[in-house]
Order: sequence, then structure tokens, then C-alpha cells
Amino acid sequence: MSGPFLYDEDPAPLHTGTPRARKGWLIGGLVGVPLVAVGMVAALYLVQGSPEEQATQVTGVFLAALAAGDSETAYQLLCEDERARLDVDGLDEEYLRPGAAEVIGVEDDATEGARIQEVTVRWEDGATAQLEVVREDGPRICGID
Repeated sequence: MSGPFLYDEDPAPLHTGTPRARKGWLIGGLVGVPLVAVGMVAALYLVQGSPEEQATQVTGVFLAALAAGDSETAYQLLCEDERARLDVDGLDEEYLRPGAAEVIGVEDDATEGARIQEVTVRWEDGATAQLEVVREDGPRICGID
């Protein structure tokens, strides 16, 4: 470079030291991102519970709301197809049985896998039924047989 300089010596080079390799950051990033992703999925299961636990909980709340006469709460726990098919008054006729009910088992639907759970419910008189729970903006009741 030539030209008038403020000082007598040439300008100092910008990088005076020897370059250092930053491979540690690259490897750390490549390993760290998948570990964080797996940790997030594990945290999701810890916070929300497994699909079976969620199906059991939503079924218990649904049946408790029906037994308490709170049809509006129970209606909000139905899937979109059931809400389109039934109104709040028709809900009791379809799902309400006499006596208290308890959840006795949860299984994944053989054809749909983990997206749909079949929740087996038993009432005080010994009658059983299966409620279908689907993943639709959270677990939702979507039928009884």
C-alpha cells in the first residue's frame, strides 16, 4: 500500500495471530441439535403424559361431567365429527349410562395405531363399552360401541 500515512510505519495487519480451527463448535452443533430434539420429545411425554394416559384422563373427565349433569363440558370433549352429529341434549342419550363408570383398559386401535385409542369402560352394573379417543387438537371422545 502506498499513500500518506498518519504515522511513519505501515498500517498494522488486521489478524496478527495464527488462525485457529473451530471444529469443536461444528461437531458440538451437529451432536447437540439432535440431543435437544430428543430431550424436547421426552419433556413432552413428562409434561403431557403418554397417549394412553391422556386417553384415560379425557375419558374420566368426560364420564364425570356426564354423571354430574354437565353436558356442556362433556360436549366440548367430543371430536368434531361427534359434535356435528350430536347436539348437547343428544349427548346424554348416546353416552350416559346409569351408575358410576371406571376406565379398565386402553389399547391402540389396530388399524390406526397410536392416533386412536380404544378405552374400555365398566359401569357399576357390570356393563362395559369401548370409547374411541382420537388425537384432534388434544385427545377427544369420538364414539362409543
